[in-house]
Formats: sequence, C-alpha cells, structure tokens
Amino acid sequence: MSTPPNVLWIMADQLRFDYLSCYGHPHLHTPHIDALAARGVRFTNAYVQSPVCGPSRMSAYTGRYVRSHGSTWNGMPLRVGEPTLGDHLRAAGARAVLVGKTHMAADLEGMAWLGIDPKSQIGVARSECGFDPFERDDGLHPDSARQNWSAYDDYLVAHGFASDNPWHDFANSGVDADGQRLSAWLLKNSRLAANVPEEHSETAYMTDRAMDFMRQAQADGRPWMCHLSYIKPHWPYIVPAPYHDMYDASHIVPPVRHGAEFDTDHPLLRAYLDARVCKSFSRDEVRETVIPAYMGLIKQLDDNLGRLFAWMQAQGLAENTIIAFTSDHGDYMGDHWMGDKDFYHEMAVKVPLIIADPRPEADATRGQASDALVEMIDLAPTFMAALGAGAKPHIIEGRDLTPILHGQDGFSRRYVISEHDYHWSEMARALGQPQEDAHTKMIFDGRWKYIRCEGFRPVMFDLATDPDELTDIGASDLPEHQQVRARMEAALLQWATRHHTRITATPAVLARQKIAAETGILIGFWDEDEYEQTVGKPFSALVPHGRP
Repeated sequence: MSTPPNVLWIMADQLRFDYLSCYGHPHLHTPHIDALAARGVRFTNAYVQSPVCGPSRMSAYTGRYVRSHGSTWNGMPLRVGEPTLGDHLRAAGARAVLVGKTHMAADLEGMAWLGIDPKSQIGVARSECGFDPFERDDGLHPDSARQNWSAYDDYLVAHGFASDNPWHDFANSGVDADGQRLSAWLLKNSRLAANVPEEHSETAYMTDRAMDFMRQAQADGRPWMCHLSYIKPHWPYIVPAPYHDMYDASHIVPPVRHGAEFDTDHPLLRAYLDARVCKSFSRDEVRETVIPAYMGLIKQLDDNLGRLFAWMQAQGLAENTIIAFTSDHGDYMGDHWMGDKDFYHEMAVKVPLIIADPRPEADATRGQASDALVEMIDLAPTFMAALGAGAKPHIIEGRDLTPILHGQDGFSRRYVISEHDYHWSEMARALGQPQEDAHTKMIFDGRWKYIRCEGFRPVMFDLATDPDELTDIGASDLPEHQQVRARMEAALLQWATRHHTRITATPAVLARQKIAAETGILIGFWDEDEYEQTVGKPFSALVPHGRP
C-alpha cells in the first residue's frame, strides 16, 4: 500500500440514517453499504452542523461551525477568504476533486472587490469550495435555461432525451398510462417511473463520472480525495424503473409522532407544523406515495455503489482508498408531523457515517460500531491527516477521527452543535421574526437535546427516557429539567464565547508574538539583570554597549 492513501468521500443528499439496513431499517436492504460498514467503522452518533443542505455542506468543506464560516443558508455565499479542505489538501500536494453537488454559492462580490476573475484558476477554486470541479451538478434545474444547463443536461440530449429542460422532463418527471408527462415536483406523481432509463439517471450518471475521474487519476499519479456527492434521494422524489415499484405501503415504517406534538403551544414549533411541507407530509396518503419512491432512490443508490465498489476492486483501487459514506442531513417524511428537514429531531440532524480505512492500522476496528459523539466537521481533519496535510487548529474546528478508526485513545467530545437560520421561511413570516432573531441552535450531549429558539422558550428532549423525542420538556417545571436546561444553556454559551479560530494565526505569527523581548521590544523590565534572568541572554547581545 502506497502512502498516503486516496480518499473517496461519498455524500448522499437528504439520506436518513435509519433508511439503511445496517442502521436497522426492516425492509430496505442495502447490502453494498452494509458491506462497507463491515470493512470499516459505523458511527451511530454523527451529527451535521445544520439541518439544511448549504450550511451543512459548507461546514463539512471547511471543517468549521456555521457561526465561523458564515454561510448560514442555501445561496448564502461562502466568503472568498474562507479556507477549505480542498485548499489544505492542495497545499499538501494532493488533489481535491468534486463529482456532483456542493450547493455552494460563490462570493462574486468579494472576488470583484479583490480583483479576482471568477474564471481564473484562483476564481474557479474560490467558486467551487476549493475543489477541482471534475463535474459539478447541484441538481436543481427548475427553470433550466440553455445557458444554465449542466453537463448532465447535455448528456441527456446526446442520448436522445431532448427538450427545453431535459433534467425536469426526463430525469425528474414520469409518464402516465396515457403518455402524458407528469412533473415530480408534485408529490402525487412520486410513484411513477422516472421518464429515463436507470442507466441514464442522475445516480447512475454520477457514478460513471466518478469512475471517469479515477481512471484519469490513475494516470496522474498524485494522491487524491474525490468528493462523490449524489443529488438523490433529495426531492423531487422520483426514481426510474425497476426501483419505482419495489416498495409499497407494506414496507413503510409507521410514523414517529404523537398527538401531543401536534397540539404544541410552542410558537416556533406551531409555525413549523403549519408550514406547507409539514401539512403535506402529516397526511398518510402523502407518506404512502412518497416513501416508496424515497426507498427506491436509496436502493438504486446502493446498487450503484455496489457497481462502483466492484469496479474499484477490479482496478486495484480499493486496497489504497479510504471510503467515507455519509449524508448532509436527513428527511422527516411525516415523523413528528413534519416534512423536509430544517429542525433537530434525530431523523433530520443525525446522519449515517461509515468510514472504511484499508490501512493495516484499522484492522482491529473493522465491522465495529462507534457511539462516540462526532460532527460532520470532523471529516476534514481526518482526511487531511490521511493525505499528509499538517494539522491546522487555528482554522479547523473539527477533530481527527483517526484514533477511533485505528482503535486508539485520543478522541473525545462532550456535545455536538447544530445551527439553523430560518429567516427565509414561512415560519419567520408567520411569527414576524426579523432576520437577526430567526435562528436556532441545538446542543446535544448524548442524552439531553437542548434547542435554543431565539425569542421563544427552549425545546428540550431526554433521549434516555424518550428516545423518539415525543415529549418536549423545554417548559417542564421539574427541578431536574430546570437544572439540565440551565446546564445546557451554559454549555451553549461557553461554546459560543470560547476562543475562536484565527485563520491568520499561523505558527510563525504566534512565534513572533512570543519573542518581543528577544527582538528588542522591552516592556516592564527594570534593569539589565532582570532582562538577562528572564530572557536568558546577555543584554549586551541585544543592545551593544548597553551595559556600563
């Protein structure tokens, strides 16, 4: 095995942790992902830093909390000077390549201010989260004017699927018995087969493109990290045959919800439940239509990963490639009377995370499950360590997972943090919340999940006695609950006010700050003797002829 290894980082958009058989789903069997877990470590307490695509991914790509990188919502640009995983790996001589989605918005205003051409080498890197964009496709093409088409649109046209918007008309629409094309943007059409053969679907296409990159990388010879970022099972929920009818209502797990949740007196939770997507997914007919398609998308993903892993094995790549599999957040699917994501119940903010490290040091942990509290920002320092990039604690807020992967001591975390900015939403409009107050923060210590809701009382769950999070004890007057709320609020305050990262504080800068006296900047010294006793050097070496 060569040193360093390569890294294949797979992310499936909006994939729930519990919709994989290795995480306990009773009907959705995912043998290829399960086999990956058998070769590595399966994390059972992995949490994202925001339950929304954009900010979650920006935290993953920077190794930093949302409050640090500032990209708090989809479309909120990642500022031009924000260091990313790709930048750190490139400096270490490794490639960081994107195949798929980032949901990143470029800081065009910042680049213009600095005189950076977005089409230049620097401008492209800044526009693509530091990745080399082998193929970028964020997947959402609702008004796909020709100039905004992705390479996937061109691919569809080249294979005979031509229209003004091939992404929508073929990959994300179905055809009824009368030959009428029906859009998957409407949930009622989710059970139709996508209007494209499986081998030309988004999932299959992106799998093929990952193989194309790896073929190229073998010739290049440099170590690499490939971020294979699948668009599905994110909505629109539609999947090609034969996956569209593999599952039906008999395969749907009953919703996790209780009538008391629906009758909540919490203003923000009430606003969530009154939002359109939550009203939709609280209806049984919506769940029974959408969930089989969602399951089909995951089954298709697993089959394509099986195809990819077999190809890597045949090419000799498996023996020297760390494979990490995860998601950027989950999907409520009607649980807690909610739809989409955007809040902090387990099915939204907890994600699958599997890391298979082929190095001999990881042999002792193969097939193990770790219940350590880990965050998505931990992947950046883990990949940096694997690819030989030096640690950068003045930038990276995540923690290297290598000790867990190699069965060693050295990793610990007391709690995980997630943040959400909902100023854009129906909830903010319904509540009249101004932008500066429309935000929430979650802190979870493995038992108590505390959610600070600016302007409203907190929400809290005790997962030891209430693992399904059905009872909000944020207003409970029990002394124990009051004490826990005070403790969690204090922990959240400590996190928010602790020493922040300083991305310009390199070791060289810090060293210069410590040698002021040695360079002649003398503060508070009374005489030559005091200087010499403190610094350990003769005063005359600093100031020639300085002593009588």
